[in-house]
Amino acid sequence: MKIAIIGAGNVGGTLGARWAHQGHEVAFGVRHKDNERTRTVLEASGPHARATSPAEAATFGGVVVLAVPYNALAETLSTLGDLQGKVLIDAINNVMATPGAQAIAGQIAEMAPGARVVKAFNTMGWNVMANADFGDMRAHNYICGDDPEAKALVTELSKQIGFEVVDAGPLANAILLEGLARLWINLAYQQGFGRDIAFRLLRR
Repeated sequence: MKIAIIGAGNVGGTLGARWAHQGHEVAFGVRHKDNERTRTVLEASGPHARATSPAEAATFGGVVVLAVPYNALAETLSTLGDLQGKVLIDAINNVMATPGAQAIAGQIAEMAPGARVVKAFNTMGWNVMANADFGDMRAHNYICGDDPEAKALVTELSKQIGFEVVDAGPLANAILLEGLARLWINLAYQQGFGRDIAFRLLRR
């Protein structure tokens, strides 16, 4: 599968490397293809990964992962060209979001008409993306979206890197997942639990 990762920070770099090691073709869309950060990510990702411009990566990938800071989202999307029909994974959080603010995924759907937007990989830290195992359990990746085929694809990609998946419903529920992310951040940093924590849905 051809996967574009827009951004090569902790989240994008980790996800891209994990999928590259699964044999997927990964293009990191970055502004600076030859800086130290990009070289480190490519070295960790192996021969199935390369660095290119964000626009070139988006054209390349059937799956496009948005892993940029929230304040760079609008500008980044404006450079990616036509995303119609592509599975667009929104892994972005806005820690400064105010009550009543529109979900990031909803903003993306409006800015990228025709893209098959799925909210995913936003409710845990990048270190959990690198290793989703917690003893005899695995972290859950909570996803939501309006396209069943896109969600099925994101589910499969999640499982390939060790996650179990909870389908949290339509894209309108992205606001709930973004709230869960803010809870994770509060627990990890303000409450002192540290980064090696993850959410899991238990049923009986």
